Amino acid sequence: MKHFLSAIKFITILPGGSGTHFDPARMTPYFPLVGLVLGALVAGFDWAASHLWEPSLVSLLDVVLLAVLTGAFHIDGLGDTADGLFSHRSRERVLEIMKDSRVGVMGLVAIGAVLTVKWGALAELEDHRSWLIFLIPGYARAGILFAIRRLPYGRPEGGTGKPFFEQGLKAQAFLGLVPLVALSIFLGSRAMLLILGWGICVAAAIWFYRRRIGCVTGDLLGAMVESTEAALFLLMAAEAL
Repeated sequence: MKHFLSAIKFITILPGGSGTHFDPARMTPYFPLVGLVLGALVAGFDWAASHLWEPSLVSLLDVVLLAVLTGAFHIDGLGDTADGLFSHRSRERVLEIMKDSRVGVMGLVAIGAVLTVKWGALAELEDHRSWLIFLIPGYARAGILFAIRRLPYGRPEGGTGKPFFEQGLKAQAFLGLVPLVALSIFLGSRAMLLILGWGICVAAAIWFYRRRIGCVTGDLLGAMVESTEAALFLLMAAEAL
């Protein structure tokens, strides 16, 4: 449990206990389960709030709650990533821009766009609403494992994400995907659509990062989480599917 609690403490503002310690290699496999914890909290809030307000307002509050529970950790990475990757500069300059704590215009646009897509998609989400709110944060954070496995770390001099790349992820690190897939069965035929959509999002992000700068950083991982989350909510809200 100590590694699970450490993972909770690292990527959320939830208490992880006083005895937790930082062991990246053993924390990383629990990221999908931490996503499920976040999803459970937001789904519970969504169910309760739906008795008080209309879906549009409840969906907005869901987005705010998810950002608060994560301490805007991934959102910060999304802003830095947009400023860097869309600056049309060299790899070295992109990494410098992402390291700058200030948020530029592209970062603000990206954050606003992704959060707005989440809000709009959640407002349209009807079938299996609570179950999807529960599962999708888990899938979004599961993508981190594949990026760590497939891409080198971009800051050899050090950075927030460097400790997670010092030891390669072994096959058992991906066992956290088993609960996600098992719980998705309750979605019926939509489970395959969710899993396929998630696979495409993760593969596309890894391909883009490799093509653009040939590496990944903590900011890029955060951007992948946020964009995958928004894309999956949007996919699941599509009426024709």
